[in-house]
Amino acid sequence: MFFPHSLPFLSFSFNLLVVALEEKIIVSKLGDNATLSCIYRGRELRLKNLRVYWQIADDQEECSVVHALISGQDNESEQCIHFKNRTQLFWDRLEKGDFSLLLLNVSQSDEHTYKCVVLEKTEYTRVIHQAEVVLSLAASYSQPILSGPIRNSDSTGEEVTFSCRSDNGYPEPNVYWINKTDNSHLPPSELKITPHTDGTYSVFSTLKVKGNSNMQIECSIENKILRENLSANYTQQKQSNSSSTESHKNLEKNGRGAQAAGIVSIVILIGLLAVLTCWLWRRRSSKHVSYTGNE
Repeated sequence: MFFPHSLPFLSFSFNLLVVALEEKIIVSKLGDNATLSCIYRGRELRLKNLRVYWQIADDQEECSVVHALISGQDNESEQCIHFKNRTQLFWDRLEKGDFSLLLLNVSQSDEHTYKCVVLEKTEYTRVIHQAEVVLSLAASYSQPILSGPIRNSDSTGEEVTFSCRSDNGYPEPNVYWINKTDNSHLPPSELKITPHTDGTYSVFSTLKVKGNSNMQIECSIENKILRENLSANYTQQKQSNSSSTESHKNLEKNGRGAQAAGIVSIVILIGLLAVLTCWLWRRRSSKHVSYTGNE
């Protein structure tokens, strides 16, 4: 009789004599469903002659059975409690040789190397296919928030502090500080990575440098598993004294021009009112004379 706990020994023996071992690496995000691939590309099969075992291959724990299919029926008698009600085979694909496993709501504790072993029983039981799948988990970090000194302030020669924060990612990230004027990397003054109850991390880092009039600093958060690199940039370009003086002169000039235009507008308005008043007075006087003459 074939027992799941004897799988590592049997699969190794058959591996030398019968079938090569396929290996794949898949990446899934925390909380998503992951499909562990196991596909036999030979002839069509009859389910009643098959035994399919999914097991944890990289851990020597007492329980290693993730999912078992025996003679066309799921067998939960030796399934690990951690995987109860979290695994499914694709029933419409089994007879075509697709023994992939759907693992629901993955978490950090699911990061393992999984082994799929397919046995067929005819005159005797033999391994016809086996595969390994490495499951890596990840979660995207939030867009980093970069804080620095007030822009256009005179901090030349003084020590200034930048801070960078990003949240809810997995696994632990790489954090880079970059001087964008020459693309050189700067060592962080502080780096703190905080784990959360849901398994994700927050990262907080600071950078202390001497200020100058043209600071261009970038904070970059790298998630190697997802191949994501999120960055935030700080740029300070201080105005020169000559340009500031010129700008001040222009403001004064524009102010004087606006004041003169306002005075001219008031004078024109007073003139119009005077003309209108004079015209109304003359019209009223002519009507009075005309009325008196008729009498």
